[in-house]
Amino acid sequence: MRFITVIGVCLAVAGPATAYAQSCPGNPDALGTSRVITVGPSDFARIGTMQYKQTLPLNDHEVVITFDDGPLPPYSDRILDTLSSQCVKVTYFLVGQMARAYPWVVRRMYNEGHTIGTHSLDHPLIFQNLPLERVEHEVDGGIALVDAALGDPHALSPYFRIPGLGRSKVSESYLASHDLVTWSADVVADDWFRNISAQSIVNRAMRRLEAKGRGILLRQLKAKGFHVVQVVAPGERPKSLPELVASPGKGAWPTVIKTSATTEGGGAKPRHVRTASTRKHQTAAAAVAPDNSYMESRGSVLN
Repeated sequence: MRFITVIGVCLAVAGPATAYAQSCPGNPDALGTSRVITVGPSDFARIGTMQYKQTLPLNDHEVVITFDDGPLPPYSDRILDTLSSQCVKVTYFLVGQMARAYPWVVRRMYNEGHTIGTHSLDHPLIFQNLPLERVEHEVDGGIALVDAALGDPHALSPYFRIPGLGRSKVSESYLASHDLVTWSADVVADDWFRNISAQSIVNRAMRRLEAKGRGILLRQLKAKGFHVVQVVAPGERPKSLPELVASPGKGAWPTVIKTSATTEGGGAKPRHVRTASTRKHQTAAAAVAPDNSYMESRGSVLN
């Protein structure tokens, strides 16, 4: 993914369960993931102090890294390679159309231990102006296509970031009524600007986070004493998903090359999937063709 933004906060850990990650095999100097916290709709309906009163329960000098949009090769693959080399786990908010176009990248994200949320069907730029019917179409359609790309609805977390952070009472009410946690931001790096260099993104992110007493990005985080935290949803998730081979045709569904997938603790129904809305998800998935014209991919970091 090509762009990176940042959001941050400092709160004492309370409520959600925590687990501590192990060191990075083969790279003792890696940044790593210090611990994992479990956050669900019963803990927070909305998070991110740019727009809301609450955000994630983190200690001082802790960060949660997230990426918006995508997947989009080759940028997504480069990011995944970097994260893997540092044993860092992040949260991806994926656009449904992009997930349908590149499902093998979605499977790789999941199988490498990252958390998967959604970011609408096709990333409308005026989300705050959408009527309820269109909000429903965007939210449910995005979930349907990311579900289809993953191949297992238990793999998807009930996390949603509104495109462009264009919130409205209509969208927030709809998301809350469907047990989806709405993720906003605390600090941004303006990474969506065109013709902005990677170093400029880093500099902006660092200035804004340091103003809050925090830091950003993989090279600087460890040097400044920061720790990466992964956020996961409650409930059982598959340990792995069948891997896919990249299709030679844009938007075409690839071939399964590994067919075993297991779920921890049985097959409990994920909280964000309901019987009535599942039928709508299936309809949306069948009706929407891949749109490869959407070629931008942004990201964000929650600290």
